[in-house]
Amino acid sequence: MGVFTFENESTSTVAPTRLYKALVVDADTIIPKAVEAIQSVETVEGNGGPGTIKKLTLIEGGETKYVLHKIESIDEANLGYNYSIVGGVGLPDTVEKISIETKLFEGPNGGSIGKVTINIQTKGDAQPNEEEGKAAKARGDAFFKAIESYLSAHPEYN
Repeated sequence: MGVFTFENESTSTVAPTRLYKALVVDADTIIPKAVEAIQSVETVEGNGGPGTIKKLTLIEGGETKYVLHKIESIDEANLGYNYSIVGGVGLPDTVEKISIETKLFEGPNGGSIGKVTINIQTKGDAQPNEEEGKAAKARGDAFFKAIESYLSAHPEYN
């Protein structure tokens, strides 16, 4: 099994607690409103805490697809959220698991800094694909900015 790890940092003009609330607490309703490609977020198994599996239905290339997202841990006090992609289009055939660890921090001028660590575990002797890593980073950046844009356009959301 190969492991490919990369880290990413993004900045936002949105305060960390407000951004965390949208990304984690109210994700099931906010994400489909903020991210055009995502049509719905539904709980498939669990009560919303660690172990819960969510299905994100999306439109990609004109086709309806999905991603299964398993919550690993939630740390509201420290604005942390860890999850894994465990199935669907977000998990290539050569990949066993993609784990994402996120944490928000106070940023400049009342904004946020989001730090993300992604671990891609491949099956057998498959080598991690750097292009897949770059594509995942680009999707993550676009997702983060879509949520930021939604919150900026909806100042009433708290």
